Amino acid sequence: MEVSAPAHGKEWLGVVANTSAIGCVGVITVATRGTAGPGEVLVRIRGGTESFIAWSPEPLAKGTTVLVIEERGTRTVDVSAWNDPLSTR
Repeated sequence: MEVSAPAHGKEWLGVVANTSAIGCVGVITVATRGTAGPGEVLVRIRGGTESFIAWSPEPLAKGTTVLVIEERGTRTVDVSAWNDPLSTR
């Protein structure tokens, strides 16, 4: 398959391929309630940050750093509390 340059005077749109969130780190922005209900997480992905619905086995407070461990479909992930072993903070 050959990809050609855009026509004169046109720009490429910055489209990014679908990238898995598994293994990405994020921060809880709306607390999760464990099995009682989801919260929200802001995940570092695709060169920026994006919000996802977040489920966790135990309740996680707002501000908790988490690791995405599974995807449940579009914009919904399972997370677990995460302490980065390489962090200098």
